[in-house]
Amino acid sequence: MRRLILVVEGPTEETFVKEVLAAHLYTAGFHAVGVRLMGSGRARANRGGVRRWESVRHDVLVHLKEDPGTIVGVLVDYYGMPDSWPGRSSAAAAPVESRSQHVERELVADVARELGGDLHPLRFLPCVLMHEFEALLFSDPSAFAHAIGVPECATALEGVRAAFQTPEHINDSPLTAPSKRIAALVPGYQKPIMGTIAALDIGLDVIRRECAGFARWMADLESAVLPSGGANGT
Repeated sequence: MRRLILVVEGPTEETFVKEVLAAHLYTAGFHAVGVRLMGSGRARANRGGVRRWESVRHDVLVHLKEDPGTIVGVLVDYYGMPDSWPGRSSAAAAPVESRSQHVERELVADVARELGGDLHPLRFLPCVLMHEFEALLFSDPSAFAHAIGVPECATALEGVRAAFQTPEHINDSPLTAPSKRIAALVPGYQKPIMGTIAALDIGLDVIRRECAGFARWMADLESAVLPSGGANGT
């Protein structure tokens, strides 16, 4: 039985964790699942986007040090990540499917260095979503459309999904990122509320089947909670 703290990018991811992920993670064996928004309240109010890594790393280190039984995760998207984050710039030339793993490895290495190399691999588990949380909703475009009450948009959403290898490949242009595509097709789309409703309807099993990067992270979280995972110490 372990405690999990997830540091997330914004209100959409926060709601997703609270309303969708937490129930599954409790079932997996965590006795507490907390979620923290990146940065201070003032910083979030004054500037959108992903916080500086130094600020996020500080929060991660505080959580890791305060309780050796705590697992810490980060949920963030590569699309909005500043180049100052470890691995962000060097991953740009890699294939889409390997960029997130490259950044995740660099984040773990950076945190381990700050702890003097004393970090169990299952205590800090970052997840870098390639192109926004909304990409996960393209795991089942029809269920997405019906869940948010716009079944007439299902065909258009399915057309977007069909143009890419996986939902995680839906691209990162400021005009064609997943959330921008949804907003263009779904009048009045409200990210935190509708995204969570859709994710609940689509279901974690479907999202994991369609999104390999997200599935890998979920499997790591499930492994970390098991006594055999041995995620003890700093």
